[in-house]
Amino acid sequence: MPLRFLTAGESHGPSLTAILDGMPAGLPITTEIINKDLARRQQGYGSGGRMKIEKDTVQILGGIMSGETTGAPIALLVQNDDHVKWKGKAIEPMTSPRPGHADLTGAIKYGYKDLRPALERASARETTMRVAVGAVCKHFLNQFGIIVGGYVSSIGEVQANFDNMSYEERFKLAEESDVRCPNQASANLMRDEIEKTIHGKNTLGGIIEIVALNLPVGLGSFVQWDKRLEAKLAMAILSVQAIKGVEVGDAFENAKRIGTQAHDPMNLNDSNIHRATNRAGGTEGGISNGQPIVIRAAMKPIATTLLPQRTVDLASQKDSPTKYERSDFCPVPRAVPILEAMVAFVLADALLEKLGGDSINEIKPRFESLRKATLDDLPMDNVPHIFWE
Repeated sequence: MPLRFLTAGESHGPSLTAILDGMPAGLPITTEIINKDLARRQQGYGSGGRMKIEKDTVQILGGIMSGETTGAPIALLVQNDDHVKWKGKAIEPMTSPRPGHADLTGAIKYGYKDLRPALERASARETTMRVAVGAVCKHFLNQFGIIVGGYVSSIGEVQANFDNMSYEERFKLAEESDVRCPNQASANLMRDEIEKTIHGKNTLGGIIEIVALNLPVGLGSFVQWDKRLEAKLAMAILSVQAIKGVEVGDAFENAKRIGTQAHDPMNLNDSNIHRATNRAGGTEGGISNGQPIVIRAAMKPIATTLLPQRTVDLASQKDSPTKYERSDFCPVPRAVPILEAMVAFVLADALLEKLGGDSINEIKPRFESLRKATLDDLPMDNVPHIFWE
């Protein structure tokens, strides 16, 4: 059965919920593991005022007993502390759609008489539950030595240089930075850029890199378009609010190169097939190739700005400036754990599809027996074949 999840709830409603279905039995999990990533989602320079109000903690309502998954759907809930300010109160009409948000498109699609229902569900507040689900998936992957981490590589015009810094070091240093950038000099410039944007009453976007380490060869497939691993990853990344672009490996730089400079040559290291580069970003033909999965996501400056933008007031039917709704100035640092969560979900699903099994104890021996990129696992009969009669 495929791994799947659904979220429900509104930005200022009483709570947010998620159901994660398909997680095998026997995975030890606690609220502390989930809450750690929920706290990470609330940290980052450039975040808005709501992060001072909400202290997200998860309640486990089903699927986990005595600290282990049971194989049943996992039900998770996070309360909205800010809900008390909205409950039972008349809310000022929202009739001026913000450019770049779901206000107008949502009203057209669903026939709303007020724009707020679109805002409430389209809000990035929903990603709280994605992070909760992703924390479970990351913990599942960790049982097999698979690590998913991320960091900020650029904010606005400031681009970080990581030189020969290992991915593990990038993950560690990113968590020590309030802009989640492993390069301290670049982090200082990013912070200055965010500060200028705040004073200018505007918003700022950037680039986030998500990396998965120690993934086995053979996840995903080329046999159908919707089974390709990078396609699933791209969909998951682009489903996150304000993400407008995605790149696997050196995709855009590769587009400028000739073929012999765009791929990852192979050579033998004892009996192992080795690659000195990872321009492909960990996938070939829709299948993981054993190299780190490397994904870059472009996050636009979010739509809600203190500086008014031009729009139309649908009630007065006149041109109008936008009205400010509380929001972040730069959500890029806070988006790192969100994108990690989505990548972890896709990879956990792909691993379960490859291995099958209803419990961790059943799955682990299958993982150990997976073929690797070695000559011993690649016997060739080296004779002519008639493939079609």
